[in-house]
Amino acid sequence: MLNRLDEVMIYVNNHDKVIDFWTTHLSFTVVEDTTEMDMRVVKLAPSEDAQTLIVLQDKEKVDAMDMGVSTATPSLIFATTNFDSLRESLQENGVETGEVMTLPMGRVFNFADPEQNYFAVKEVQ
Repeated sequence: MLNRLDEVMIYVNNHDKVIDFWTTHLSFTVVEDTTEMDMRVVKLAPSEDAQTLIVLQDKEKVDAMDMGVSTATPSLIFATTNFDSLRESLQENGVETGEVMTLPMGRVFNFADPEQNYFAVKEVQ
């Protein structure tokens, strides 16, 4: 029911330093540099047709939001066109899921694997 790995969230202390790393050493390009929820969000892609983006978010601000996200490691965000049925199916199968949140990117929920690693799912049309 998941369509693709959509974004890899990397929580950073210095956006500009990390942008320089990805663009200089790995030839990524900045595809978006915006502010969402009073936080700088930068999206990077390895190519024009890439389906998965790296998204840089402010580690300190994400920690302060206390959304149950560990900023110690990158987070994976999957995309699905079957948002409600996927969440329901996971719950029916005993998978721990978080509440549905509406963010600037749309509706999102998270789920945990058996070792309490959390992953996010966002709704796409």
